[in-house]
Amino acid sequence: QVQQNVERLFTRFVEEGKATVRLREPAVDLCLSKANVVNLKTFLSAVRLAHQGNDTGVLPLSPLVPAKNSDVEKPKTKMIITSRRDYPLTKSFPFSLEHLQTSYCKLARIDTRVLCLKKLRKLDLSHNHIKQLPATLGDLVCLQELDLHDNHLEAFSGALCSSGLQKSLQFLDLSQNQIQALPIEFCQLRGLVQLRLDDNALLRLPCRIGQLSRLRFLSAARNKLPFLPCDFRKLSLENLDLFGNPFEQPNPLVPNIQLKIPSTLLECAARATVNHGIPYGCHLLPSHLCKDLEVAKTCQCGSACLSSFIQITVTMNLHHVAHTVVLVDNMGGTDAPVLCYFCSLDCYSQFLDRHLQSN
Repeated sequence: QVQQNVERLFTRFVEEGKATVRLREPAVDLCLSKANVVNLKTFLSAVRLAHQGNDTGVLPLSPLVPAKNSDVEKPKTKMIITSRRDYPLTKSFPFSLEHLQTSYCKLARIDTRVLCLKKLRKLDLSHNHIKQLPATLGDLVCLQELDLHDNHLEAFSGALCSSGLQKSLQFLDLSQNQIQALPIEFCQLRGLVQLRLDDNALLRLPCRIGQLSRLRFLSAARNKLPFLPCDFRKLSLENLDLFGNPFEQPNPLVPNIQLKIPSTLLECAARATVNHGIPYGCHLLPSHLCKDLEVAKTCQCGSACLSSFIQITVTMNLHHVAHTVVLVDNMGGTDAPVLCYFCSLDCYSQFLDRHLQSN
């Protein structure tokens, strides 16, 4: 189908027997080369008329001769560039690309031409100087693997976590960057199977990390994590590496008490909303309250608490959440501190009794 289906004709090198016809549907480039110049010009004129819906019968088109297999160039699906001098500055990337690697190219930002490659499944931008990710990166709805290892990133935006990457992204490498925290929305990337966060400046992991139910490989070595979020217990991993983090020594006998007695009306309403599964949204509540409800803490009794709670850290053996665990420190340990919350003094007292009896 040619009528109203030609996106653009590239005819700069037509005198050399070369031209490209870019179609809209399917989104492919038809690259012509080694053509007779006169015949090529006639063909391009016919394409223009056909695109406009005009009759092409008046054109003296030569009979079609089947092309040899050796003359037909298959759509390019993979391109690997590993130096600045090989990076294309004037040529477009083939629309058919499914795997693109542009490493060691000293890129300060992601090329907008890359963001138009809708068939990309694997994008490797490692070993560059990228500081920020554009929101339009989330438009690559087929993207399964994203490697941003060894860049200058300071954040991974919530907009990307709420984009089409939610369903497609399975492998994400953010290691060797300068990220201190990941957004609340990060745990919307429910398709993640492998996540690498090594050698950043992470002060915490996402509080709802347990929602990443498909995650099997997690690496966050050599960060600044003092403890793990309570939700970490819900993970079911094959391999876990948390080596080289400055984990605090757990002390259940020294609680961080944030209880407000009596409870505020906001706290009571928030607990009731979460405990009874009452629907809510930005059409009913201010957006900041919705965000607070989404990260409500859970007491060991199962009840929710918002801003009134008792917090402690307890020891957890990482083999409870992972089959293979890289040692946490040089002493051979596989234990790490994990946050624990209580909604009342009564719940904390019951935990304390059990803890003291077990010791």
